[in-house]
Amino acid sequence: MVSTRGAQVLVASNRGPVSYELRDDGSLHARRGGGGLVSGLSAIGPDAGALWVCSALSDGDREAVRRGEGESGVRMLAIPPDVHSDAYNGVANSVLWFVHHMLYQTPLEPVFDAGFRRQWASYETYNRAFAEALAEEAAPGAAVLVQDYHLCLVPGMLRELRPDLRIGHFSHTPWAPREYFEMLPEDIRSQLVWGMLGADRLGFLTWRWAFAFMECAGVVDADRIHPMSPTGTAARYIRHTPTGAPPLKTTHIGVHGLGADAEFLRERSHRPDVEERLTALRAEIGEGRRTIVRVDRTELSKNIVRGLLAYRQLLDDHPEWRGRVVHVAFAYPSRQDLAVYREYTAEVQRLSEEINAQYGTADWTPVLLNLKDDFARSLAAYRLADVALVNPIRDGMNLVAKEVPVVSDEGCALVLSRGAGAYWELGEDALVVNPFDILETARALHEALSMPSAERAERTKKLAAAATALPPAQWFLDQLTALREPPEPDAE
Repeated sequence: MVSTRGAQVLVASNRGPVSYELRDDGSLHARRGGGGLVSGLSAIGPDAGALWVCSALSDGDREAVRRGEGESGVRMLAIPPDVHSDAYNGVANSVLWFVHHMLYQTPLEPVFDAGFRRQWASYETYNRAFAEALAEEAAPGAAVLVQDYHLCLVPGMLRELRPDLRIGHFSHTPWAPREYFEMLPEDIRSQLVWGMLGADRLGFLTWRWAFAFMECAGVVDADRIHPMSPTGTAARYIRHTPTGAPPLKTTHIGVHGLGADAEFLRERSHRPDVEERLTALRAEIGEGRRTIVRVDRTELSKNIVRGLLAYRQLLDDHPEWRGRVVHVAFAYPSRQDLAVYREYTAEVQRLSEEINAQYGTADWTPVLLNLKDDFARSLAAYRLADVALVNPIRDGMNLVAKEVPVVSDEGCALVLSRGAGAYWELGEDALVVNPFDILETARALHEALSMPSAERAERTKKLAAAATALPPAQWFLDQLTALREPPEPDAE
């Protein structure tokens, strides 16, 4: 396939940088998104010939595609809603996400039956639509950066269509350990690994996740896939023979620990809307009280319920904190179209109310729970945090752990789960906990609240430096540079 479009740099992801709302008068209103990819793509400049390929997710998006009114530099794919639902909800979020986060209740799930196979066929169709669009749009030798577990098959499919391209894939989640990955049917495991190995380069957030993928790849087809980590070098790559015969192909492995955008966060956190919410939060908390802050989506991996249980344990073990500390917990809705997420959100709300009923007084509310997404309010909470609680069961990175130390006005102590990807960069200056251990987490919260101000300030300084080492724009550009100019394995 030969492109007539000529894009030099392409990004592919389920969600794009813009979404459209269809208004009552028939007009379309565009809303721009944010995040590392948006910052990175902007950083390469307007003359780079960049294109973002994404799904049309809403009725407004699909109407924009139908009218041909999309923004320059973005191509939305109007994948049939039933196909997208099967691929996105049925496979990506209900199977692959659960496998990589190790969150199945294994006595009951997963169940790979005929219904799953129908959904898997949709996942293949969904990935094929992206591969074909990228093949149509890419200039000869263009760089293509494919994003996340939604699109694991795209690199292999695109390689077949356009062998001239430089193809990268980046995983924003953990990668499952071998034992958990092997719950998937054998042919599905093989498709996922070979799909990923169609890339010239695979990126991960930590070496922990990268090595997990390499081990999974090696056991899928030991005769044709050979993970390599030469002693005494920085080289990490996988040699493989896709057709079963030479020549060997090489897929390089790289790690890019996405950091916080300090310049943006510090400027944004002092705008008037944040100041307004900061004043309101202080009034809700009460004069002179300490704060334990968490800001998460209500994803099952975030471990919000155990965080609340640990806070309750703190109040039991250390009655001196009653009336003197408030847990500011923002748990923003996520994937509410899935019943298990709705049930989890309800449990977070129930437990918060139970703690408030058990310990609250006329002038003290122990838990301030907010379920409405409000970025300005989150930044206000970051600023007043004495303690940041980030205790995921398993998380690719968890940027909140990096953002709070950057924004905190007076410095904060970080209570951090070793299950967070950020642990590998921030663990030395955090109070590290087992995410399943309520008593240990409660002890860490007490230690964090009791930490001398000088120690807290010094830890915050070190945390902020580590957290901002690779800001979003540089994170993207580093991947693009590595993809365009890969090292020779034997030379490293």
